[in-house]
Amino acid sequence: MKRRALIAALPFLLAATDPASETEHVVAAGETLNGIANRAGVPAAVIAAANGLAEPYIVREGQKLVIPRQRTHVVKPGETGFAIAVRYGVAFDTIAVANGLEPPYRIRPGQRLIIPAVISAPVPARPAPARPYFRPPHDGEVRLGFALRPDGGGHDGIDYAVRPGDMVRAAASGTVAVAREDAPRFGRLVVIDHGNGWRSAYGHLGRITVKPGDVVKSGERVGIAGSSGDAEAPELHFEIRRGDAKVDPQDHFGRKPGS
Repeated sequence: MKRRALIAALPFLLAATDPASETEHVVAAGETLNGIANRAGVPAAVIAAANGLAEPYIVREGQKLVIPRQRTHVVKPGETGFAIAVRYGVAFDTIAVANGLEPPYRIRPGQRLIIPAVISAPVPARPAPARPYFRPPHDGEVRLGFALRPDGGGHDGIDYAVRPGDMVRAAASGTVAVAREDAPRFGRLVVIDHGNGWRSAYGHLGRITVKPGDVVKSGERVGIAGSSGDAEAPELHFEIRRGDAKVDPQDHFGRKPGS
């Protein structure tokens, strides 16, 4: 009797698994990646990237998929960034980028930190290029160019004149690491991780159209131009960084990957 009752309840128990919170999913007969992504609430491209799937993203019955999810952590008194990184198994520099923290990376009790989802990356079909192929994120006039002083001061990016509502494009393909509404100085800010330490940043946006974890291709929209943060007029502040080094974007536009 108990065995029959358990068997009868099994479909209900299986249905009780919440697709919106699972971190692994075993593909059932007839399922597609888009269907799984819709139920999980995670973009299909993100799941595909996490599992090394190439277009057209075909999945097979019984295949186990990692569902990457973002977490948050409220800093406790006495907690250090190192301790938080160890607890979640995420490098603290990754946490710092996701939260817009600058050296020396001070955190305070009660601060809510985004803990990015980090998974064991699948072996790529071919090595990532040493340097991405960058393109200008906007076609507007350059109001202020890169002018970094030896002491680290000066202007560390390019400011473009924009019209509110203009599209702001990803300068290279990558994964959205930061999408903040209230970044210091820059207001609405997007940061894209291009791999091998390369990142690009887009500040003073009027609206953000991506979220952390989104996989974007070069030229795809990441936001709408505006004048958020400390901008005195509509503008786009754009930066490229290689690790901690600030580089002149003009020196990298149009160069072939790896050059």
